[in-house]
This record gives sequence, structure tokens and C-alpha cells, in this order.
Amino acid sequence: MGDMSAQLSLGQWLVVVACAVLIGAAKTGVLGAGTLVVPVLAAVFPARESTGILLPLLCAADILGVLFYRQHAVWGVLLRLMPCAVAGVIAGWLFLGRVDNALLRPLIGVIVLAMLGVHLVMRRTGFTVARSNPAAALVVGLLAGFATMTANAAGPIMTLYLLVLGLDKKTFVGTAAWYFFIVNLFKVPFSAQLGLITWQSLSLNLVLVPAIVAGGFGGYWLVKRLPQRWFELLMHTLAAAGAAYLIAAIWLR
Repeated sequence: MGDMSAQLSLGQWLVVVACAVLIGAAKTGVLGAGTLVVPVLAAVFPARESTGILLPLLCAADILGVLFYRQHAVWGVLLRLMPCAVAGVIAGWLFLGRVDNALLRPLIGVIVLAMLGVHLVMRRTGFTVARSNPAAALVVGLLAGFATMTANAAGPIMTLYLLVLGLDKKTFVGTAAWYFFIVNLFKVPFSAQLGLITWQSLSLNLVLVPAIVAGGFGGYWLVKRLPQRWFELLMHTLAAAGAAYLIAAIWLR
């Protein structure tokens, strides 16, 4: 694509910078906000190129999330999720070059909305999922790994799973931060092998780092001041909005 930054109009630059701010905020507190970036970047850049642009931005923001919340992760949850997440990433890599990515996003959106409905029912009935539940970790790990490799869209899935576990907001964000830090780094060589990450895309990523840092501090500030009840409401709303965007992608392509 040549010099990506030189090809952007002022309006597109504003949209891309706003996406970088949202990515930073998503990694330090407002997890579901990251899903909104997926279809927006795909509208500015071709779909495959947008995936390659987004992943290094996510990795940079993951570093902020880990720095802010490094002591708040529940490693038992992470250790149960990681093997299946790795399998999901590899499955997504194998299918990414063969399956229409625009059809995968609506499917993921439907699954997320279904999970949101299940979670709301569980909240009404007082039922929760035990952290040691192997079946839940298996399904979520595979689904999130596949979703993040194919569409960078595991945010809503992890949001709902961690909410179902009943984690408080700092533990919630810390566990998510470490999960995505590890998984996104694992994805990098697979994306590079597919030609999704290039020197041109990395040069654009570098320009956007300050916006990511600004968003990261904004997300951290918000989580510290937001009551737990409002935090969960915000996570539910963003997860549902992200899922709706993914479903709408089938009509917008």
C-alpha cells in the first residue's frame, strides 16, 4: 500500500487517532471499547490490512495494561484459558486464508450476544461459574483464541466470561490485560507469516503510540473512579455494542 500515513485524509486521520485512544482505554479499563475499533478500521483500510495495523497497536496498549494492573491478575484463570486460547489462535490462522473474514465477524457477534443473554439470566438467578470450571474455560479459550486471530474480536467474549466469574473491576482488568498481552504477542508471527504486518503498517503504528498512551491513562483514571455496578453496566453495554457492530458487518461489506 506504500506509505499508509500519506494516503490518509484529515478525516481519516481523526478516525484512526480516535481508534488508537479507544485501544489504549480498552487495555486499562474499558475492555469492550476495543471491539468498536475493528469495524471502524476496516472501513478506513482494506479488511486484511486493517487486521495487520490493529495487532501491533493492541500489543503496545497491552504493555500499558500490564504495567498498570500487573498485580491484579488471577493466574489460575489464565492458566486454564491459555492452552485452549493457543489452539484457537492456531485454528484461526489455518482458516484465515481460506474463510471469508466478513462472514466470521457476524457469527462471533451472534455468539457474544448469546453469551450476554446467558450472563444476564445468571445474574437474575444468582448463578455463577466457578473459576475452576474446565468446560467453560475450554469453550471460552477456543472461541476467544479463534475470534482474536480472525477478527481481533475476543474482547466481548472475555468481558462476559470474566464478569460471569464475579471478578472485581481491578482483578477483571488485570486478568484481561495479562491474557491479551500473552495472546496478542503469540499472534504476531502468525500475522506476519500471512503478510498482514508490514514495515508500512508498523510505521503507521509508531505514529499512533502517543494516542494509545493518552487513552491508556484515560481508561485507568476512569476505572479508579467508576463504581463496580456502573463498571459492569458499561462493560455489558460495550460488549453488546461491539457484537452488534460485528453482526452488522455482513451488511456493510
